[in-house]
Amino acid sequence: MNQLYLILIIVAVVFVTLAAILKRYRRCPSDKILVIYGKTGKNATGSISSARCIHGGAAFIWPVFQDYAFLDLKPISIECNLTNALSKQNIRVDVPCRFTVGISTEPENMTNAAERLLGLSVDSIQNIATDILFGQLRLVIATMDIEEINADRDKFLANVSTNVEAELRKIGLKLINVNVTDIRDESGYIEALGKEAAAKAINDAKKSVAEQNRYGETGKAMADKDTRINVAAADADAVKGENSAKIEIANSDALRRQKTAEADRVAVAAEKVQAAKALEEAYQSERDAELARAEREQATQKANIVVAAEIDKQKKIIEAEAEAEQIRRKAKGEADAIFAKMDAQAKGMLEILTKQADGFKNLVGAAEGDAQKAVMMMIADKLPELVKTQVEAVKGINIDKVTVWDTGNGTDGKTATSNFISGMMKSVPPLDELFKMAGMELPSYLKGKPQPEDQPAEEEK
Repeated sequence: MNQLYLILIIVAVVFVTLAAILKRYRRCPSDKILVIYGKTGKNATGSISSARCIHGGAAFIWPVFQDYAFLDLKPISIECNLTNALSKQNIRVDVPCRFTVGISTEPENMTNAAERLLGLSVDSIQNIATDILFGQLRLVIATMDIEEINADRDKFLANVSTNVEAELRKIGLKLINVNVTDIRDESGYIEALGKEAAAKAINDAKKSVAEQNRYGETGKAMADKDTRINVAAADADAVKGENSAKIEIANSDALRRQKTAEADRVAVAAEKVQAAKALEEAYQSERDAELARAEREQATQKANIVVAAEIDKQKKIIEAEAEAEQIRRKAKGEADAIFAKMDAQAKGMLEILTKQADGFKNLVGAAEGDAQKAVMMMIADKLPELVKTQVEAVKGINIDKVTVWDTGNGTDGKTATSNFISGMMKSVPPLDELFKMAGMELPSYLKGKPQPEDQPAEEEK
């Protein structure tokens, strides 16, 4: 009984293991790419592969170490209505296109798709591809003339396919098909080209019809000529034996010649009228073509001049704004420098006044708090400068010549010359007056005694 249980357990374990193995063995449908990621080993170049891609077939997914996902190979249709694309001639065109792309099955491209598109929705992939398609389409249009884009569609589509497919390959996509529905330009250049081609075809057709009409009229005239010759010959043979009918035949021949000349005149006039009408229509078509070409040239010149002028205008605006910003920054720098200078001067003045206040405070302290003594100390310190100032007052007087009539009758033993010099010195303000003008009082010991010569003046009063 125990052996039976053991066998059943072994069978159950084997069945569960086999079921797990079969569950991890994944088959890849034909319209998908199986992407195995995790520990995938090394690729053909020897570097560690980020993913292993399988298109068709199956693979075993190791549990814990690996996992898998699918990339859909269904085509994606993208509509790119490109507008205002600048061509090589600086003419803006509208190129509505429809691209069909899908994930590539090439080994290198499948790896790129697994690295960049795995897990993205179809809308996200479509948005990425749309950005690439718009950019490459603009690039191709910028390298081609409008004549090439409009006339040589194969070359245009080949250039678009080459550029677009190279960029799509980087993200693992492949260009399946590209279809350009119509090409338009804002200046009417392509429409003018169409009108010119149509006018040329109509002119060629009219010319061919006129030539065929001319050939028909010429052939008809030649046939009439042969008929008339044969009739004349038959008539000549018939009238040879009929002498009596000669007059009638002559009259008949004259009438016939008159009618023939009239018919020839009508035929020639009709030919000239038809030729004139053909030339008139041809000239009208040429005039229309020239007008269309003039409009195209005008549009081209306008695009070249107006666009260049607008670019130059924007450039001057940017330069003016840059110059204004430079002036503002320079003015701000100068203002900051002036502010710094004035701030430094104010700080220096504050420091000087502070030091002077400290010096005055110390001076008053040295005078034991007596302000009068402090002032006397300051005056004693500045006394040499004050005396020097008084002396300098008369030092600068430039007297070229002084003439004094001295009669010898002086007072108090003084001559006129000595009185002149004494009066000049008295014109200098004394120290006492200087101090009073400054709002201060000179100490009494510096004032000196009153002069004797002042007393008589007081007695006279």
